[in-house]
Formats: sequence, structure tokens, C-alpha cells
Amino acid sequence: QVHLVESGGGLVQAGGTLRLSCAASGSIFSVNDMGWYRQAPGKPRELVARISSGGSTNYADSVKGRFTISRDNAKNTVYLQMGSLKPEDTAVYYCNAQILTIARITLPYWGQGTQVTVSS
Repeated sequence: QVHLVESGGGLVQAGGTLRLSCAASGSIFSVNDMGWYRQAPGKPRELVARISSGGSTNYADSVKGRFTISRDNAKNTVYLQMGSLKPEDTAVYYCNAQILTIARITLPYWGQGTQVTVSS
């Protein structure tokens, strides 16, 4: 079994900052790409940012220059530092990781989601 546990969501005023964390644990051999997605009410889930095991990153255009994704490979943890938050960033944020399990099978795993609410 593999688990992704997220933390760090909450309510913040526009212009503020939040930091999300997501730790992977369980039957892990290695963790490949990790990323953050978000889903606002009535909208499809969308990519926010991804980071490879080597540290290469890509971002949605809507968050470039405001959000920074990083990871700690020793802790199997990915972070999302969010700044200059806008009301349109309000959504449930989900962590995703491509994990090679100890059974040598690569599977995508999702966290339970954490609510981020930005007030105007």
C-alpha cells in the first residue's frame, strides 16, 4: 500500500501565501514525477505544477511566477509554495505521484485533497 498525505491548505486573503506539503509513504521503491492538481467547483481537475525526480519543473500558465514546486527526495515529499494568491486559485488541491512500488509496478497515486480558499 502507498499513501499520499497532504497538509497546508486553508483560508487566506488575496495576495497572501500558503505552503502545501505532500508526503508519500508505504511500499515505495522510488518516486518518479510528483505534482499538484486542483479542482474548483464545477470545473475539471487541472494541472498546477509538476516536478521530476531530477528537479525539472513545469507550471500552468496561470500560476507561473507565483507558485513554486519543490521536493525532498529523501523524504518522498513534494511542496507547493503559493504566493500572490488570487480568489481564482480557490480549489481543492490534490497531490499526485508516479510511484514505483516494491513490487516493481509503476502506478499513479493521489492524495485526499486539501482545500485552499482565497478571499477577496
